[in-house]
Amino acid sequence: MKPYVFVNVAASLDGKISDETRKQLRISCEEDLKIVDELRASADAVMVGIGTVLADDPRITVKSKVLREKRISEGKEENPVRVVVDSRCRVPLTAKVLNGEARTIIAVSEQADKSRVEKVAERAEVIVSGKKRVELRELLTTLDDMGIHRIMVEGGGTLISSLLAEGLVDEMRIYYAPILIGGRLSPTVCDGKSFPTPIKGRIKLERLGEGFVVTVRLI
Repeated sequence: MKPYVFVNVAASLDGKISDETRKQLRISCEEDLKIVDELRASADAVMVGIGTVLADDPRITVKSKVLREKRISEGKEENPVRVVVDSRCRVPLTAKVLNGEARTIIAVSEQADKSRVEKVAERAEVIVSGKKRVELRELLTTLDDMGIHRIMVEGGGTLISSLLAEGLVDEMRIYYAPILIGGRLSPTVCDGKSFPTPIKGRIKLERLGEGFVVTVRLI
């Protein structure tokens, strides 16, 4: 068994999620940010790749006090579990995901530096999965066994691409802002190698704020 995995991401009309600097850009509108917080609050865990942590240093927590209190009233932790896919264990010890604000899991491969893993393990739970790279299917099975049954993936494009390539994504929600970022080296919603066969899905389209949202249920 694996958890239900849904991707949430904001992009420009040309499919970029940042520019060449790979630093966080404000793409979502206020309406979308509110929905994103609600989606986080509904998840058992929020997953990101190490690239997102290195570029943005996000907290990955629920911002709304009302939503946090609602989680507590339902017998849950105040925030969902934070899961970072970090094959070589590059997460900085000063990263906000290691601040103790929420339960955090760092997924590494067997190739990760052992002394580095030991230091990170003092601040977070560490799961070893895969030899050179984190084996995502194995990781998801482990998380499901831990009671994590609904995972929100917030990026980046490499992690999203890897999950899609292995058929591990159930749903995608993409907010498109009415902007163009451009740049051949700018990261996209789905970086990485192209898929041998295009991945199909059923879509729903709706306006939101200044942009629009595409929800895709993968077939």
